Amino acid sequence: MVNQTNLIDEKNIRLEKLNRIKELGINPYPENYLDRIKTSEAIAIANNINLRDSEDIKKEFKNCIKLAGRLMAFRSHGKLSFGQIQDLDGRMQVAFVKGISKVKDLKENDEIDSYKFIEKILDIGDYIGVEGELFKTHHGEVTLFVKELTFLGKCLNPMPEKFHGITDEEVILRQRYLETLTEKEARDRFILRSNIIKNIREFMWSNDFLEFETPILETKATGAAAKPYFTHNNALDIDLVLRISQELPLKKIIIGGFERIFEIGKAFRNEGIDPSHLPEHTHFEWYVAYWSYKENMDFVEKLIRNIFEKLEISPIIPVKDKDGNISDIDFSKNWERLDFIELLKRDIGIDISKTKTKEELLPLIKKNKIEMGGTANMSYATLIDYLYKKMSRPKIKGPTFLYNYPKILQPLARVNDKDKNMVDQFQLVINGWEIAKGYSELVDPVDQKQRFIEQEKAIKNGDEEAMQGDDDYIQAMEYGMPPISGVGLGIDRLITMICKKDNLRDCVFFPLMKPKTKDENF
Repeated sequence: MVNQTNLIDEKNIRLEKLNRIKELGINPYPENYLDRIKTSEAIAIANNINLRDSEDIKKEFKNCIKLAGRLMAFRSHGKLSFGQIQDLDGRMQVAFVKGISKVKDLKENDEIDSYKFIEKILDIGDYIGVEGELFKTHHGEVTLFVKELTFLGKCLNPMPEKFHGITDEEVILRQRYLETLTEKEARDRFILRSNIIKNIREFMWSNDFLEFETPILETKATGAAAKPYFTHNNALDIDLVLRISQELPLKKIIIGGFERIFEIGKAFRNEGIDPSHLPEHTHFEWYVAYWSYKENMDFVEKLIRNIFEKLEISPIIPVKDKDGNISDIDFSKNWERLDFIELLKRDIGIDISKTKTKEELLPLIKKNKIEMGGTANMSYATLIDYLYKKMSRPKIKGPTFLYNYPKILQPLARVNDKDKNMVDQFQLVINGWEIAKGYSELVDPVDQKQRFIEQEKAIKNGDEEAMQGDDDYIQAMEYGMPPISGVGLGIDRLITMICKKDNLRDCVFFPLMKPKTKDENF
């Protein structure tokens, strides 16, 4: 356990040093530091030119460069000191020599000189800028011989002990910046997250999609089956919900004449938290006029394959099952496609296409000795969904597309032309996680209105996850819609899998946490 008294004492010492810096006439938080290069660029330069000897540099500096970052290590050897400066690209050694390395804006006197400032006032974690010339030590390490140091920012809290990173899971989740500060793997993980989202946008743009933004505050929680968060707008004096999906507003945009559209943004669902669920997640939806769900299945596969190819990521990802066993998923191989009805028949021994009500299904569940609690308030649709999630989904390794879904499961999907009890829908499942869901959209306003009525009945019967209807959307539909297919993809889940992690929180910088009590805060 961290000794809080020692932390407070060290913080007070650093505060005293901050005041001392100010007394010496140095601004501890300057406006900027321009014309610096990255540590990786400095190392590349060093490997492509003939570097001068340090003894020659002492006589005269030439070919100076500037670096900036945190001081992450420091050791003094009399009149020579070495430090490690860290920026986003990595770390690089810097050397300070008494009588040569100067501190910008410091007025040296008998009490303080530049070298004493560097030795006694700098702390690990401080931001500094250094200007000087590159050379190699006798051990062959590329090093910057510092001509001038500029103080750029004081670190008041002591850094994680010995820079071995943070092992306390709660600290990592509450103070992710400390993990990324001390662990290159963590920095690389969030760089990869950013690059994946960038790649997705570029792929969509290259396929003629336009990006739109839709409201987060809505009057009804619709577009998906989930429990919403409630809030209130004082100006209009109306109750609102945070969106659970972008679906209906995006389809209104299609009605407005656009043909290929997408949105990447937050969605909010007031449900449980576990490794594959977060109450706030990054949701990605797109809609295409004149496509069916079949074209979108192919498009999902191309989009995800493109991530691996363009970012040069190995398509073979190790994953854990619920028992902790590790196996590989190969995204480069053919993606399996399974009939949803046949999948349940195989896993639970029930042909759900032969049932039409909850009362017909429950005895079959009991007969097959399937243990399920909480069925009293479940609608028929929710019961089927829970059966699938309990008995089938955990067994799927993937990447696997499921298709041929009962109409009751998706109030917004188009009815299949050959079987009116089925809808044209698919899900992409990988290692038991639903990564994407798409379907041919229902564009018949009369049919849509009736399905909303059925959902409202389920809500009145206690089903909290049934979908709310939307009269404004029905009105928009009545102006006419072309054939449409849409997809929703969970970016957090996809990224977590690509990053070889098991929990969404590992790849979200600010996962929701219970606030600390007053006594817990330092």
